[in-house]
Formats: sequence, C-alpha cells, structure tokens
Amino acid sequence: MSTWTWTFEDSAGKSVKPPSAPSAPFPSQADAEGWIGESYQQLVSEGVDAVRLFEDDTEVYGPMSLHPTG
Repeated sequence: MSTWTWTFEDSAGKSVKPPSAPSAPFPSQADAEGWIGESYQQLVSEGVDAVRLFEDDTEVYGPMSLHPTG
C-alpha cells in the first residue's frame, strides 16, 4: 500500500517544515490533494512557496507553486 506525502519549500527552494504540516502520510493521492487544496493559504502564511507530492519515495509532481499565476 502506497503512502502520499508533501514536502514544502520556501521561495529559495529550501526545505521547510511549516507548523500546519500533517504529522502522518496520506492513504491516497486524492486525500493528499484534498488536504493541500484546503490548506494552501495557511501554508503560504507560514512561509511555504511551493510543494512537492511523493508516492512513497517517488516524486509525483513538483515543485508546485502555492501562489496564483498571472
């Protein structure tokens, strides 16, 4: 069974651990993506600029900016 986790980066691309980061992996990609959709504004206020999604040790996508485009 796969686990899904996010990593968090600041504007310089440095790894950060925001206070609101989940303490456990997600059981599915849909759960992980749902959480980021609900939490991205809080993460930005905590200094997160981009995220990466991993399935186990494999990067699925990222870095994905948490800021609006345009």
